[in-house]
Amino acid sequence: MKKKYRFGIIGCGMISDFHAAAIRDIPGAELVAVVDRNQEKAMHLGDANRCKWYTDIKKFCEHDMDIVTVCTPSGLHKEPAIAAIRAGKHVIVEKPLDVTLERCDSIIEAATKAGVTLATIFPSRWSECNQLMKQAIKSKWFGRLTLGDTYVKWWRTQEYYDSGAWRGTWKMDGGGALMNQSIHNIDLIQWFMGGVESVMAMSGLLVHKRIEVEDTAVAVLKFKNGALGVIEGSTSAYPGLLKKIEIHGNRGTVIVEQDNIVFWKFAGSTPLDKKVGEMMSRRKTGTGGASDPKAISYVGHRKQFEDFITAIEKKRKPLVDGEEGRKSVEIILAIYKSAKTGKLVRLG
Repeated sequence: MKKKYRFGIIGCGMISDFHAAAIRDIPGAELVAVVDRNQEKAMHLGDANRCKWYTDIKKFCEHDMDIVTVCTPSGLHKEPAIAAIRAGKHVIVEKPLDVTLERCDSIIEAATKAGVTLATIFPSRWSECNQLMKQAIKSKWFGRLTLGDTYVKWWRTQEYYDSGAWRGTWKMDGGGALMNQSIHNIDLIQWFMGGVESVMAMSGLLVHKRIEVEDTAVAVLKFKNGALGVIEGSTSAYPGLLKKIEIHGNRGTVIVEQDNIVFWKFAGSTPLDKKVGEMMSRRKTGTGGASDPKAISYVGHRKQFEDFITAIEKKRKPLVDGEEGRKSVEIILAIYKSAKTGKLVRLG
């Protein structure tokens, strides 16, 4: 790291605590300012991190900072992100980048015009097992990819949805079990398989009340490489199971459950067989966010922030830039359209 990087956080809800923890864990990084329209939330996060707090985003953007992270509700990402961009800050936006493609494109365009670096938070890409999966795909050990499936069978209580007026709304949440919870694995499956060509889907609100969006959805995919796949996403599956990704080809299969490789088999030996075998023997425990949204680690955020800093210093794109962050939103919106119309929807 060539210099000390000064961070600011916009939005002081639950996820901001993970951003703050990630920043504290990076040598040479410092959280210097936070902002939220709710004074109590801003003061709590600011005081906890011994930094300046604001309720006015204009004054916040005048603070001396290098990088700003956006932690507002999903449908409120565009305006604060663009405000920070226009103030000359590099910007990291929590997932999703925003809840419509038009809003995503506005953020991307603003960052390009201002010449600042933009990223979307998808920390699952930095998990060791997912990095190994990507390496196996790049090395063509699977042969021809045939199936790419992901299952996020999680549980959220009614109290979870009742805890914030924005939760479970199309305008602010952008969707339900797919846009909010399953989006991490949707990003992974498209990253692994090389993009989605078309989707056919069904969805429903089966368990929860007083929300507008789905708590259960199933989609069949055709990937750009010709492979097929399935997405299952829910917040209606008690007690909440570990999320899973299965990648299959005519010469191999790998299954990842949460942050563990649980199956690794190829037609021939690979240079990673011993390492993966050792990883499988010391399998990690934990449920991730299967039933509790707070039961996640900040380590992936820290690794993504470090990649972002490296991207700034080397003048390259971060691993998950704005365009990459847009892809999962496009897939999810296509699934919603298919579920609503009952028709096959092609992307792009």
